[in-house]
Amino acid sequence: MRRRDEPEFTEFAEASIGRLRRTAYLMCGDWHRAEDAAQDALVRIYRRWPELNREHGLNTYAHKVVVSAVLDQAKRPWRREKATAEPGEPRRPQPDPVGTIDTRQLVVAALAQIPAGQRACVVLRHYADLSIEESAQVLGISPGTVKSQTARGLAQLRELLVSLERIPS
Repeated sequence: MRRRDEPEFTEFAEASIGRLRRTAYLMCGDWHRAEDAAQDALVRIYRRWPELNREHGLNTYAHKVVVSAVLDQAKRPWRREKATAEPGEPRRPQPDPVGTIDTRQLVVAALAQIPAGQRACVVLRHYADLSIEESAQVLGISPGTVKSQTARGLAQLRELLVSLERIPS
């Protein structure tokens, strides 16, 4: 990277690290893994910075890279989590001792239970607020697949949250 590009990249990294970290967290459900994925994404972006079109699509590209980093992490043997529930039995978050459970934690726990492709579509469409076309570009799939995966993911998410009896059906 040329020296003159470094301040521009630094500004981009400072402005986007929080958003990338939150997107990664919604994908994996673990703040430490999300931090690693966001850092990995910024390293990948840094390497390609001189050839990137910074006027159009940089946000979409950043999301593509962070989603890829999360999925790559999940493939690493030392990152795989042991299943705590029996096969076919959904994992439920443990209620806190006071009896108040943060809705956000429930949503994150429910997100962790839907398939990765559906989870990616739901997170990119409804959290990162990407369009159908941008989400399709990030995930390398067709817009129709984004629509169907998002619909299936939302339906499954709704069922999980209702089964946890935390939102009205």
